[in-house]
Amino acid sequence: MEFNPFQKKFRKGEKKVALVYPNRYVGGISNVGLQLIYAKINEFAHCERFYSDVFDGMRSVENGSKLSDFDLALFSLQYETDYFKAVEIIRKSGFRGLKIAGGPCVMENPRPLMRFFDAFFIGEADERIEEIVSAKEVEDLKGIEGIFTGYEERVKRVFCRLGRHIEEEIIGEGAYGRSFLLEIGRGCIRRCSFCLVRQIYSPPRWRKIEDLPEIRNSRKVAIIAPSPTDHPHFKEIVQKLVEKGFEVSPSSIRADAVDEELVEILKAAGVRTLTLAPETASPLLSDFLKKEISFEDVKMAAEISAKAFEKLKLYYIIGIPGENEDDVRKIVEDAAYLKRFIPRVEISVNPLVPKPHTPLQWLPFAEIGELNRKISIIEEESEKHGIEFYPPNLKEFVIQTILARGDEKVSDLFFGSSYRNFSRFLESFDLEEPLLWDFIDHGYKKSRLKKEFTELLELLDRSSGKV
Repeated sequence: MEFNPFQKKFRKGEKKVALVYPNRYVGGISNVGLQLIYAKINEFAHCERFYSDVFDGMRSVENGSKLSDFDLALFSLQYETDYFKAVEIIRKSGFRGLKIAGGPCVMENPRPLMRFFDAFFIGEADERIEEIVSAKEVEDLKGIEGIFTGYEERVKRVFCRLGRHIEEEIIGEGAYGRSFLLEIGRGCIRRCSFCLVRQIYSPPRWRKIEDLPEIRNSRKVAIIAPSPTDHPHFKEIVQKLVEKGFEVSPSSIRADAVDEELVEILKAAGVRTLTLAPETASPLLSDFLKKEISFEDVKMAAEISAKAFEKLKLYYIIGIPGENEDDVRKIVEDAAYLKRFIPRVEISVNPLVPKPHTPLQWLPFAEIGELNRKISIIEEESEKHGIEFYPPNLKEFVIQTILARGDEKVSDLFFGSSYRNFSRFLESFDLEEPLLWDFIDHGYKKSRLKKEFTELLELLDRSSGKV
């Protein structure tokens, strides 16, 4: 059961809007952006939600209404692999109204989905949602800032200022449990070379303490931001919530932000797992990723946290240019060393996906056989040291890369075509050739990304003695 303060009965003449999250309810209810859009639409229209694991995405959570009975469907695409379910829902539901997609995947490259949607919204829809929902046909959408229908030569991404946080939310069993989602920031002040967030949510913004709501209807608060510990008042925010009796779960923690005071606050907040993202065990590769976190930072964080948390979870990336098997073995060596502070350690490893709009967008996806060898090493070494490790599904990351970097033709994947037919999108891109997503204006200069990419490659060359 969920608490929904916005649900209302349909009134004749109201526009019916479907908000579709083509993935599981547990993820959709934990998306603060969807919460905001749902609340805003219900102020002037009638909105119901659809999830892939509720009536197979064909009927709404609120009333079991058929998707085909709605006037407009807004799809939120958070992950490239959600495209398959989104296309299936569109085809099977018989929906004939306007179909508009948004979300981070659309903001990186909507071309693989152009056969299935009437329009895409590039950016943050907070302040544009009423304008979008008022459209009756595609022509009405043209001219709205951030809208891409396929005919626009260039689309400027929309971003909004963070004002007062919404006072109420739907409370359901999400990724953080039954939690109120407290978004304290958007965008990131860090410059990690592999990360899409730094580009598509730029400039970074923080909510002021006075803009945060008085939380009701939940005993747990999930603090949402790409890097919440970078908020200038993060400790103060958590401490105040703890003093009011809330259990608090931050979305992530930077290792270099961990100190004794923070550990005590997080322990009091009910945090049981310390989650850190070193990304690599190699100092050189860390410089290449511009992560700005060292093993000393991670070791210090674990040492300070000894006995405070039940588990340490570590996130890593493999398939980085210049990476060798010793670098991969070092991942497990580091994790084994950290077990002396927090005995239960889990490693999560994903291959590098060279995302559009990042300085690494010109890179190829790593060779599959090489990735499999590295995963086998981590698996064998983790078993020796009693470290939890669950291997990634490499095929999913291959498909993710193709969909992130592909054109309209890759939509054949949704009809059973082999990913091998699109292997060119796994290869490196020419630095001087146009890219499929160049039409999206995220506010950066492509020349700056080229310069950064070149400097990163020179860093690797210097270390190997090539220059």
